[in-house]
Amino acid sequence: MKKFDTFLEEQMKDPDFKSEFENLQPELDVIRAIVDARTSQNLTQKQLSERTGINQADISKLENGTRNPTLNMLKRLAKGMNMELKIEFTPKQA
Repeated sequence: MKKFDTFLEEQMKDPDFKSEFENLQPELDVIRAIVDARTSQNLTQKQLSERTGINQADISKLENGTRNPTLNMLKRLAKGMNMELKIEFTPKQA
């Protein structure tokens, strides 16, 4: 992971790259939260699909960033993992 961190640090010096990266961060955070929640319970995408009624292919698309989840879908995922969905706004860091 050291090589990636070094690469990212170098790329963040470019204002255009940094702006685009920061714009994508909320989507990346949602993806990471879904994957982390699912894997923390040792669930496969198929098992989560069975619990939620969400097609496994759609869960895969969410996790690889090619589909954006609706709020209803996030609620269903949380319920299927016996978790609470929490969305919050936080102040920007300077």
